[in-house]
Amino acid sequence: MTELRTDRLILRPWREADFAPFAAMSADPKVMEHFPSTLDRAASDNVASILKSDLDIMGYGFWALEVPGVAPFIGFTGIRPVTFQAPFVPAPPDFVVEIGWRLAPAHWGKGYAAEAARAALACGFGTLGLPEIVSFTTTANLRSQAVMQRIGMTHDEADDFDHPALPAGHPLRRHVLYRLRK
Repeated sequence: MTELRTDRLILRPWREADFAPFAAMSADPKVMEHFPSTLDRAASDNVASILKSDLDIMGYGFWALEVPGVAPFIGFTGIRPVTFQAPFVPAPPDFVVEIGWRLAPAHWGKGYAAEAARAALACGFGTLGLPEIVSFTTTANLRSQAVMQRIGMTHDEADDFDHPALPAGHPLRRHVLYRLRK
């Protein structure tokens, strides 16, 4: 599957032209508020290359997000396997898939994240036949948690976890986990 479409959006493979606006997003403290740090151009390009490669290899992942006739790239939305160990991640060869998004601030508050997420969920549950999709963020990221709720995900405090990539005492270490079952 190369792309997904909604009424207003195209979730598509990454293009080289997406790397510069993604780097601008990755360097924006407002966009990266709930991440350990902003990214310089090299680190941002590395992330974009990984996301582009995921789509090529798996046929799904975090698609570049386009608003036709408005903006060729506004961020990304999609699904991909969780790549770290946490209480909700099964032992290999089993895996769990997360849904995520990151949009440029100019496109916040327009419903794009939820609209694109619904398309990604339909792909995950329909085309891929996944039994469950999760999402997680810092406890303070209420905007993303609101999107999770809008797309029908549920939260149980017992599932919340400390992100293993962040050291003990880091202010972003505690994460909430939302789930949606098929």
